[in-house]
Amino acid sequence: MINVDEFDKVDMRVGTIIDVGENKKARKPAYKLTIDFGEEIGIKTSSAQITELYAPEELIGKQVVCCVNLTPMHIGSVKSEVRILGSESKQGVVLLQMTEKVENGDRIF
Repeated sequence: MINVDEFDKVDMRVGTIIDVGENKKARKPAYKLTIDFGEEIGIKTSSAQITELYAPEELIGKQVVCCVNLTPMHIGSVKSEVRILGSESKQGVVLLQMTEKVENGDRIF
C-alpha cells in the first residue's frame, strides 16, 4: 500500500488528443497519440495499445486522463512522455474520460 503523500506525487491531468497515427514499430498494435495539456504542460506524445476499441478518427478531440510526471520511455519508434489511463477490461482497454468538458491541463486528484 502507499500513503496519501505518495499518491499525491502522481500528477494526473486532462488533455485533448489532437493527432493519431500508427506506432508501426510497437510489438503489439498501438497508436502514437499527440495530446494537448494546455499552456503549463504543453503538447506531449504517448503510445497506447487502444486499437481494439478505438479508431483514429474517433480519438481526435477526445479528452483523456493521463499521468504526466513519469519518466519517458521509448515504445517502438515513439517517445512516450505520458501514460494514458484506462481500465483493462474484457473488451480491451477502455479510456478514462471526463463526463464534462474541462480545461486542458486540469489536475485530477
